[in-house]
Formats: sequence, C-alpha cells, structure tokens
Amino acid sequence: MTVYETWDAERGAEIIAGHAQVEGATLVILHAIQKTFGHVPEPAIPMIASTLNLSRAEVHGVFTFYHDFRRKPAGRHVLKLCRAEACQAAGGDVLAARAEARLGIALGNTTPDERVTLEPIYCLGLCATAPSAMLDGRVVGRLDEARIDALVAEAQR
Repeated sequence: MTVYETWDAERGAEIIAGHAQVEGATLVILHAIQKTFGHVPEPAIPMIASTLNLSRAEVHGVFTFYHDFRRKPAGRHVLKLCRAEACQAAGGDVLAARAEARLGIALGNTTPDERVTLEPIYCLGLCATAPSAMLDGRVVGRLDEARIDALVAEAQR
C-alpha cells in the first residue's frame, strides 16, 4: 500500500514551482500533486492556475477531463472496469453492475472501509472477445461473471 503525504499548501506550492517551466505543465503538475498526496486537493487547483497564469476553469477542465485524477485518495486497491463501447457491447454493463453490487458502491467511488476504489477506464485494448479490467495496474481480459467475482474478492483482501 502506498503511503501519501497529507495535503500541505507549502509542499503543494513547492511541487507546482518545481514543474511550472516544463512543457505541458498543467498535466505534469496535476500528476505530481496526485503522486505526492494520492489525489488533487481542491486548494491545489487555484494555486496551479495562478502559477501558470491560467484560469481556475482551465485547470479544472484539465483535471476533470482525465479520469485518472482523483478528488480524494483511492482505496487500498483500485479496480478499473473498461467502459468503452466494445466492452459494453460484449456484456461489460452486466459485469460492471455485478461488481458495483458486490462492493456496494457505484463506479467512481470507494468502499466505506477504504479497501477498494471502483473506477471506469476507457479501453485497455483487449475488447475483441470480452470485457476487460485492471486491478492495481494489472490488466485482466476475457472477463466473465467468475472472473469479475474473483477480481472483486482479490480487491477486498
């Protein structure tokens, strides 16, 4: 389990300043903030905007466009279910609903015990035969009811 620093505005400013001059600084900074704190705290958005001479809306737009950025830290395990059209057509909706029911949460949320975060992902490149998923960075293809149940059980450990 990764241990993150607690949000600190001074530390956030240090990270922002350290990446402000690189190309694509908005994304680079958002990734660095999330890597350090486990999420992108709300106070970081205006700090990034001010440093990069952008509007808060511009930074917020980048933050919300990319699904990997979080408003609060993820659970101990992250289970990402492919929500691309091909996976949906191959039964992904039923499997996603099954995972949600087993975990008691909807996509985009973390279980109350903070063990599992269930997130959407949009294409892992394995959708030719069946839906796919990713558990803690490990890609799993050819999902069926038994495999999704096994992934959920593994994530709950």
